[in-house]
Amino acid sequence: MTSLPLAGGCLCGRVRFEVTAPPVSAGYCHCTRCQRRTGTAASVSATIEPGSLRLLSGEELLRAYEPEDGSAKIYCSACGSALWSQHPGDPDVKGVRLGAFDADPGIRPSYRQYVAYAAAWEPIPDDGLPRHPERR
Repeated sequence: MTSLPLAGGCLCGRVRFEVTAPPVSAGYCHCTRCQRRTGTAASVSATIEPGSLRLLSGEELLRAYEPEDGSAKIYCSACGSALWSQHPGDPDVKGVRLGAFDADPGIRPSYRQYVAYAAAWEPIPDDGLPRHPERR
């Protein structure tokens, strides 16, 4: 078990946060929006307990891309690091990017979603995880 709180932040170090409860679940998203946002074939995020993310520094640097039909994507405006997404109707519901944690967050991805849009140039590995053509 990883000790709490889980610390994290952006590439430049100016945005820092902590998560005070263990992540609930984690998974890969293969949607084209995540591909374009990250420049990779998929993004991997951990759903956290509502209200468990505490911002420690860098609030003035946070920006959001808020698509009309999806969750807000929160990032650092200084270095561009993707940090978390948040539900448009309830900003306490967040999915923290696993790469934003400083150390092992103690959870592993357990599903793949939006595999109908997976990048042709990077086949999905045969890892035994459940695959969902759309949202899980």
